[in-house]
Parts: sequence; structure tokens; C-alpha cells
Amino acid sequence: MMNLSLIHVSYLVLIVIFLVVMACKKSIVIPCALGIVLLGAIVTRSPIGAIQTLFNALVWAGSEFLGIIVVIALVVAMSRSLISIGADRMLIFSLRHRMGGPRSAFFVLGFVMFVVSICVWPSPAVALVGTLLLPMAVRTGMPVLWAAVVMNIFGHSMALSGDFFIQGAPTITAKAAGTDVGTMMSQSVPLWTIMCVVTAAAAFFCYCRDMRTAPVQTVDMDAVQMKAVGRFAPLMAVLTPIIYLGNIAAMLVFKLQGGDATALVGGSALLLLVLCACLDKGISHAFDDVGDYLKEGFGFSIKIFAPVIVIGGFFFLGGEGGSQAVFGSQMTGILSDIGRYIAENVPVNRFSAIVTQAAVAVITGLDGSGFSGLPIVGATAKTFADALPLNKEVLASMGQIITIWVGGGTLIPWAVVPVAAICDVSPAELVRKNFVPVICGLVSVAIATFFLL
Repeated sequence: MMNLSLIHVSYLVLIVIFLVVMACKKSIVIPCALGIVLLGAIVTRSPIGAIQTLFNALVWAGSEFLGIIVVIALVVAMSRSLISIGADRMLIFSLRHRMGGPRSAFFVLGFVMFVVSICVWPSPAVALVGTLLLPMAVRTGMPVLWAAVVMNIFGHSMALSGDFFIQGAPTITAKAAGTDVGTMMSQSVPLWTIMCVVTAAAAFFCYCRDMRTAPVQTVDMDAVQMKAVGRFAPLMAVLTPIIYLGNIAAMLVFKLQGGDATALVGGSALLLLVLCACLDKGISHAFDDVGDYLKEGFGFSIKIFAPVIVIGGFFFLGGEGGSQAVFGSQMTGILSDIGRYIAENVPVNRFSAIVTQAAVAVITGLDGSGFSGLPIVGATAKTFADALPLNKEVLASMGQIITIWVGGGTLIPWAVVPVAAICDVSPAELVRKNFVPVICGLVSVAIATFFLL
């Protein structure tokens, strides 16, 4: 018979506090840090040990995230080098004649935003696609607000909720859920596909309905005339997609997943960065330029992951690996113990597990980043999987999809500010347009999860 001790009860109470704080639209970094100290005090029974626990937990979490932090930094640094040489403009402008009418512009803009976002992440993609392709889409008659919706849905939500290339989101979720990244991603494909197809279809339906009544908007095309590019920009514009297509082919042929796939992407990004810097201003300048690009890339990556490391530090303590790494081999998994207790004492079923996971995912998405909620939904999935014969990868995938679509995001005004700013539209109006299509997708995912568990 499993009994809960003080540390188990404290862990549960802290999670409830975190959810309340997030519901109040506040960051949970401070509560997580204090929560780690409290758990350390309970286990070590020493104020010094409690303070040391805080540091050790962050070091453990940082080591778990280090690979993905580095690869994101390298990819962003590479994208900055492509921008400096002008290869980015050549890549995007090659699509200017494929826009066609406003309906085809919906899918061309969305496809480009998705591809760029999944390769270099949505934040750099917004500036790139928004600056170069947005005016062309608007010239076809697409309303600016709907262009923002397309960029938001296809970039910050579709690309980021799957994140199959860089694998940042599934890595965080999988580690918290106690599973490997490859299994996590393969199990997430059906739910991710349902979410994307349903949302895109609903958005296109709403778009076509609005197009019948909305006035055609125009844009000053002088702002998007082709700027001067470096003489090696055409080479890099061709070589970069070839290298990344080669990466994808290698992943499929050699069955590279998780850390192996990440290493291939990161190594390729650094080599492209060095080559681009050398071609841009010569080898002598490249020595300094590469360092500057790397500083910018790591600055971006650390900015994203700094709060996630603290939050992950707390939730990793709930797993057996994290608790033993910080507290010693005598510790058992806090979440596993809670899961066994629930299985023995609380009547839970698949429906209640799905509803709870969905609620947790929505609440954790309220911070507007999407990523800070991933350790929580991963840990929640592990808890339910320990209590019930459930597929924890599917449950964790549902949580990942929901929290990123909500907070990464499409339904939180402060999460859509980058896209709204690029498109010069109201964040509140953008969220309002997103609402119906995204809700249709979320409901479909929840229903599909019930049958896949």
C-alpha cells in the first residue's frame, strides 16, 4: 500500500500553486525556485542542503537541455549570417510569382512560414517572412489581419507544436514524461496531423467567408523592392536548402532521432555559418564575424531557455532520474509514487486524465511562451500513466500540442505580439480571428486522444 509522505504532499501543493500563479498571468520562475528549496529542505533537513539543492537541480536541468540549447543557438546564428549576405531575400523572393490570387496566397504564405519556422524557429521566421513575403500576399488581395493569422497558425503553432526538425519541444516534454524523444515524436504525429489539418481547414473556411465581404487591401510595394545582395548570396540560397534536405534524407535513411538528429542539424548549421561568413567578407573578417553571430545565437537561445531551466529543475525532481541525481540513489520518483497512490486510492479513468491534462496544458500556456508548460504536461502525463494503463507519450503529446497552440501561441494576446507587430494589426483582433479555427482543432485533438490512449 502506497502512502504519501511530506515531500509528496508538498510537491502536489506546489504544483497547484504554480497553476494558480499561471492563471493569474504571472511567471512561475520564482515559485519553482522556492519550491526546489522547500523540497531540498524536506529531504536534506538542512538549510545549507536546501540552498545547494537549488543549484544542483538547475545544473541537472541545464545538462538535460544543453544539446537543444546549443542547436537552437547555432541555427539562429546561421540564419543571421544568411540575412547579412542576402541569401534570405533570394530564397523568399523566388516565391513572389507563385502567390497567384488571395486563396493560393493563403497556402503559399502558410507553407513558407511553416518551412522556415520548423528549420530556424518561428521568432526569426516572423521577421524574415513578414518583411519579405507579407507585402506580396497582401498585394493579391489578402487582408493584412488574415496574413497575420496564417503566419501565426503555420509558424508559432503548427511548426513549433511538432518541432520535428530541431526537436526542442518534444525533448523537453519527453524528459519530463520519462520517455525517449523518438518515441515521443512518433506517437505525436497522428495528434499533430489532426490538429494542423482541422485548424487549417477551419481557418481557410473562415478566410473564404470573410473574403466575400471584406474590402481588398493594398500595400506600398516600394518597401519590399529587392535590396542589394552579396555576390555569393545565390550560392548560399541554393546550398542551404540542399544541405537541410540532405539532413532530412539522412535522418530517414539512417533512422537518426533525438540527440543524433539534433547533432546533425547543429553541426550542419555551424558549417554553413562558417562558410557564409567566409564568403561574405573574406576569411580574415570571418574570424570575428562567426564569433559575433554565435553570441547573437546563444543570446537568443538562452533567453528562451533561462526560465525553462528553472521550471524544468523543479519538475525533473519529480522523476526518479532527477531526484536521484540531486538527492542521491535512495530517492524514488515522487511522481511515480503519486501515480501509484492515485491508482490505489482514487477512481480515475481515461476521460478524467484527458480533461485534467487539457486543463493543465491550457493553464500553463497562459504565460505566453508555450515552452514553460512543457515540463508540467510531461510530468502530468507520467503521473497518469503510472496510475492507469495509458499511453503516456500520446497523453504528453496532447499536452504539448495544446500548451504550445494556446501559449506559443494563438489564443493569448501577449503571445502573438511579434506577428501582430510585423503585420501592424491588433493582438486582440488577431486572437479573435484565431479563436474559432484553433478551438476546432483542440477539440478534435482531445477526442482523438481518447481513442488513441
